[in-house]
Amino acid sequence: MSSTSNQTAGMPGSQAREITPEVNSTRWRMLILGVVCMIMIANLQYGWTLFVLPLHQLRGWGVADIQFSFALFIALETWATPFDGWVADSLGPKWGPRTVMGAGGLLVAAGWGVNAIATSLPMLYVGGALTGFGAGAVYATAVGNATKWFADRRGLATGLTAAGFGAGAALTVIPIRMVLHSSGVSATFVIFGLIQGGIILIASQFIRAPFQGELPPPKPNANQSTARSYTSGEMLRTPVFWVLYLLFLLMAAGGLIAAGNMASIAKAYGVADMPTLFGAGALAVGLIFANVMNGVARPLFGAVGDKIGHTNTMALSFGLGAIAYFLMTVLGSNPWGFVVSIGLIFVCWGQIFSLFPAFCTDLFGPKYATTNLSFLYTSKGAAGFLVPIAAFVVARTHNWTDVLLLTTGINILAVVLVWLVLKPAEASYHAHQHKVDGAASAAE
Repeated sequence: MSSTSNQTAGMPGSQAREITPEVNSTRWRMLILGVVCMIMIANLQYGWTLFVLPLHQLRGWGVADIQFSFALFIALETWATPFDGWVADSLGPKWGPRTVMGAGGLLVAAGWGVNAIATSLPMLYVGGALTGFGAGAVYATAVGNATKWFADRRGLATGLTAAGFGAGAALTVIPIRMVLHSSGVSATFVIFGLIQGGIILIASQFIRAPFQGELPPPKPNANQSTARSYTSGEMLRTPVFWVLYLLFLLMAAGGLIAAGNMASIAKAYGVADMPTLFGAGALAVGLIFANVMNGVARPLFGAVGDKIGHTNTMALSFGLGAIAYFLMTVLGSNPWGFVVSIGLIFVCWGQIFSLFPAFCTDLFGPKYATTNLSFLYTSKGAAGFLVPIAAFVVARTHNWTDVLLLTTGINILAVVLVWLVLKPAEASYHAHQHKVDGAASAAE
């Protein structure tokens, strides 16, 4: 356990009894800037599926080989974030966020620039690595900043921030498809890489974390918040963290498989170009709907988690996710069935990016939140390596049903783990914390 220097008396917000209108305005401005930066990295993950088949047709590379770049992007987007978080926390509230996020913007532009000129798979993998480092720097800092500014509404704030990442690609699905068809893969990578990286670089220079005394006191809600901040080393020694880590890994795997292979799934079910809304193909409409639903889910489930508790909300959303994956196996061959099913999948997947950060900060405190959340986020990197495995399975079975049924089962397993493992682990953690804090108070 940490020393008394980690008590709330030494943390931002412990001295503030009420938030002033000026600070309230500032924190919402910081949140909006973070959301803008998150929108700019959304295409790196959720727009990738649009590039897979064009790259296959242009270069002749295998789809599974191309998807390794996506897996590498996911891995480095997450595994490097503990360093990003440490830098952001160490440089302080003024320079930490803007330095890390600004560097992320430069890497985003560079990564898609390399993708544009890639004539070999190793070059494509370099592009994936650069964009992974860039996206991780932006994501970790933006989410960590939201948890620090909104101690009273962590679920909602992290949900809104993550919504930018989840729904941002919906704004550019049609423009990217248009540029791909008119100008090709290389031009599309260059144009959107410069736009995305440039906006991140500019917006990040106006972002900061709260100074000491600015944070409002947390409002009582359905979740129990820690009275102290734990360092990452202390957090990694608690069993409840590793239960969270496993659950994040399981849930991230299914969503990444769907996100990275949406075009392939639509083509496998024969509905990619079948007309739906205003004559647009099911794939195009499904991409937009999925990204919108992915974004809506994050603040929605975050706010619900603030009301009924994070663990209860997790169990509810994981169960709904199992239904969504199963529906795709039943309705996927119908164009509207595909659109509805993929939307439901992303509704029930997007919530992990609001519930888990809020829960983690409630458990381990806000002072080291950016770094601590980054360690939790690395589980998404491990999950990313399951994406090409799915492609290999489909190449041998020639259908997506088995993979979708597997993700259905994973969601059901996650519900069981929440009730039988996470809830008892959380209760044990808080009981131990109260015992230690009580002993420390008696000794003073």
